[in-house]
This record gives sequence, structure tokens and C-alpha cells, in this order.
Amino acid sequence: MLSSAPSMQALQALRHEIAARGWTRKATGRILFELLLNLTMFAVGAVVFVTFPQLVLRAAALVLVAAGSMGVATNTHTASHYATSRKKSVNEALTYFGYPFFLGLSATFWWHQHVAVHHTAPNVIGVDDDADLAPWLARTREEISDSSGFRRIYYQHLQWLVLPVLLSLNAFGMTTTGWIHLLRQLLDGRRRTSKHWFDLAAMLLHYGCFLVAPALFLGVTPVIALYLLRMLLLGYLMFAILAPGHFPAEAICVRARPGESSYVRLQTAATVNFRVGWVGRLLCSGLQYQVEHHLFPGISHVYYPKLSVLLRDFCRQYGLPYRSYQWDHALYKCLATFRRPPATLAYVDSFFESSGLAASATVTPPGRGTP
Repeated sequence: MLSSAPSMQALQALRHEIAARGWTRKATGRILFELLLNLTMFAVGAVVFVTFPQLVLRAAALVLVAAGSMGVATNTHTASHYATSRKKSVNEALTYFGYPFFLGLSATFWWHQHVAVHHTAPNVIGVDDDADLAPWLARTREEISDSSGFRRIYYQHLQWLVLPVLLSLNAFGMTTTGWIHLLRQLLDGRRRTSKHWFDLAAMLLHYGCFLVAPALFLGVTPVIALYLLRMLLLGYLMFAILAPGHFPAEAICVRARPGESSYVRLQTAATVNFRVGWVGRLLCSGLQYQVEHHLFPGISHVYYPKLSVLLRDFCRQYGLPYRSYQWDHALYKCLATFRRPPATLAYVDSFFESSGLAASATVTPPGRGTP
């Protein structure tokens, strides 16, 4: 029989257990080593691509370039949550390096959309922009029923066929949205801060280092080709790594934003894990443990495998969902969502009532840099 949902004391006890095991210490050295591996993968791939004309070698090089780039993104994602180092300045420097400089994606946009919004309201329609794919895709039956004419026909019968094309534009769309966000902040004197200027400088340096300077020595065509192909492949890798945590039908979408009293319930109901091999672990940097990451974003991702054992028992004890699938199966579930979108629940409570799980979960969300 399931016990009552977790109290503040229960979650605090779990946090004390995590601290007692040493998992609140920042694993800076291990994370930086993983970052170096991903940067090496990218560098080797880039050199091979511009050096050898053989198509097979260039194709293999592109895989290395895209994989290394995705690894840098997920690795510095840990820093964006202030979970790489005890020093705030180190975390922010790594975030500026990984996002605006290396990827051309605004860091302040990422801190706003991902850290501030998505993590507090995952899969909350109307709040979490990561869950809102309109007008290109519909994730729920409600979105289809609210549409009409050709758009409804497209959602019902065509969107899953167009999905591969849209995924190729994924990285381009995100960087464009990041630029729009950054420019708006810079033009607004009330919101503009030094972080936005650092962000802009890193973004401009990105284009100088990855496009202008290489083109002067290697020629425009191979440099632009490598840049565009990297972005295209990143679109697919972003879906492969980010979608399995929130896009399967088991990760529910909710219409109304819940209050703080439903924080833990929302995080576990709207999030699922997926299992990967050693290559996937390097590429994902802990993002395969989405439940752990959403409940304890301030913990270095290298501790997530051990933390998962405690958290699985905690969820079982208090009637909270804890789902984990093989990576390929989770991806299949993501694709199936766009073939036959699930319904949207009005409140997260509906999920617990219909599934017979715990009746309440009054827990305050953890701080930005604390477990």
C-alpha cells in the first residue's frame, strides 16, 4: 500500500541523506574532463572534415563534430544550473563558453527559458515554451480539437510526416529565438544587465571564431558547409536527447500552472528517464536522468546514477511516478506522440486521481544551486 505523499520533513531527510553521501560536492574535475573529451571529439572531426575530400571521411567527421558539439551543450548545461563548480563565476564562465561562444545560443535566453521557466513548470501548456510547438506541431488532442480547417487536417494526418524536416531546423530556430530574446533585453533599459553585454560579446565572438577566421585560411565554402551541417545534425541530436524526458505520452501535459504545493508531483508526472550506454552517457551529461535533474538541479550530474536508486525508492514510498525506458523505446514514444497526440489534463491532480497515486505532495522547489 502506498503511504501518504511526502512532507517537507520527508524531502529534507532525503536531502540530508544525499549530503551525507557526499553527492552535494561539486564534481568539477570530472565534469571538466568530460568537457575536454567532447571538445576533442569536435576538434578532430572539424580537422578531418576540412582536410580530407573523401565523402565517407567527411561524413564520419560530421558525426564527430555534431556529437562533440552536443556533448559540450549538455556538459555546460550542468554549469548553467550552477552545478559544475562551487564558484558562481566558474559556472557562468562555462555557460558563456558552451552556449553563446561555442554554439551561438544566447546564455541569458537559456537561463530564462530553461532554468527559470521550464524547470519550474515542465510541460505546462501556456507557460513552458519547450512544450508549446504550435503552429508547427500539436502535442495534445486538445490542440487538434481547438484548430480548424487545413491546420486540423495537418495535425491529424501530416505533422508526423513533416517532423523529420522540422527537426533539421531545430537548432536554427532555437538560436534565432535566442537572438530575439537577447536583443529585446538589450533594447530595454530596465532589464538590461552586464550579463546581456557579456552574452552579446560571446555571440559575436562565436561567429568570428567559427566562421570569419576559419574562412580566411580555409576558404568560405568548406567553413560554411561545416557550420550549416553541424547545425542541421544538432537539430536531430537535440531531439534525441531532450525530447525523451518530456515528450512521451507518459510525461503528462497540463493546462493550468500548479502552485508550489504540487511541485514534486508535477516534476515526476511530467518527466521520464531513459537508459543509455557509455556513448550516450558522454553525450547526455546526466540528461537521461531527467527526474533526478528536475528535482535536484543543483547536484552535479555525475551523481545521478547513484541518486536514482534513492529517488526510485522515495517515489515508490510516496506514490510518485518514476518511469525509465530504453533510449530507443523512449524515442519511439516521442515519435508516437506526434502520430497520435495524447490528451491534456487540466490539472496535475487529475493524473494522480486517475492513476490512484498519492493524493498530495506538498514540497517546495529546491533553490537554483542547492539540492
